[in-house]
Amino acid sequence: MRVGILTSGGDCQALNATMRGLALTLYRNVKDVEIIGFLDGYKGLMYEKYRKMKPEDFYDILNVGGTILGSSRCPFKRMRIIENGFDKVKAMKNAYKKLNLDCLVVLGGNGSIKSANMLSQEGLNVIALPKTIDNDAWGTDYTFGYSSATAIATRYLDEIKTTAASHSRVFVIEVMGHKVGHICLSAGIAAGADVILLPEIPYDIKVVAKKVKETLKNEKNYAIIACAEGAISEADALMKRKEYKAKVLARKGRSVAYEVAEELGQEIDAEIRVSCIGHAQRGGNPDSYDREISTRFGVEGARLIIKKHYGEYVVLQGNHVTHIPLEATAGKLKFVDTEGEIVQSAKLVGISFGE
Repeated sequence: MRVGILTSGGDCQALNATMRGLALTLYRNVKDVEIIGFLDGYKGLMYEKYRKMKPEDFYDILNVGGTILGSSRCPFKRMRIIENGFDKVKAMKNAYKKLNLDCLVVLGGNGSIKSANMLSQEGLNVIALPKTIDNDAWGTDYTFGYSSATAIATRYLDEIKTTAASHSRVFVIEVMGHKVGHICLSAGIAAGADVILLPEIPYDIKVVAKKVKETLKNEKNYAIIACAEGAISEADALMKRKEYKAKVLARKGRSVAYEVAEELGQEIDAEIRVSCIGHAQRGGNPDSYDREISTRFGVEGARLIIKKHYGEYVVLQGNHVTHIPLEATAGKLKFVDTEGEIVQSAKLVGISFGE
């Protein structure tokens, strides 16, 4: 049996742990198995850049962040576009056949899973595993990397509090989450943020200002606003998609947190600072939960390969690791439930969402 494996899209803390779970299960339960590791994601498959892996490559990587195979972004929307005469889909199919693979395992987020489903529909045997710090993959309660990323964001928010208190400042802190705000929501609650701004709940800056004023007057001499990178105002939410996209591009990479701070500065008399956690949320080593659940995800992926049950996506439902058809999740996002228990609990303890 020959199994190809690749890690695609943005990195996260438990990619190695997941590969280890899958590889060790295969090595110890399949008599004759060879694992081909494609370098730098789908590019490795396209250009036939790979390593023939050995069991020892996986033994000691459970607690190591990043990915031993490297990763890259290959947007799904460009996969079928022939560029300079190069047919990417054809190249990947040819590499799969040339290497005589029995299965391709893809560890990736939403775009990568769409590409995995495309290859499955093209006739390749594919298994996909749920990677993304954003925890926004549809069909699974959890994606590996989320716990570690949330812990980093929480620590950052905690540490900002001491400098905010020392200088009586209001801090607007950008947290990762472009389309979905799970990290910002969880970290904001865990760190006791006063305001949480999410892509799913358009905010009114006057409501945000009212909450900050009340906090400074009645509770403490500082305030913390956890702002997802995809946070959007009520006014912007009414824009046409093309119009809003143009506004975002006009920011020239500047965080929406700066816009929030500038608008807030017109409403309150306080010193306001902006801080961005950035790519640290993807970095470092996985926490204990990510190591455990990633091992289980990898084992389930190996089980599917052993059973030759392809075209599946490994998921967590409740506390049970299982699988669903790959086509059922491709192209779908799991948004924050704005009426759900988590958001309602946050509101009951006094956190404002600016609505």
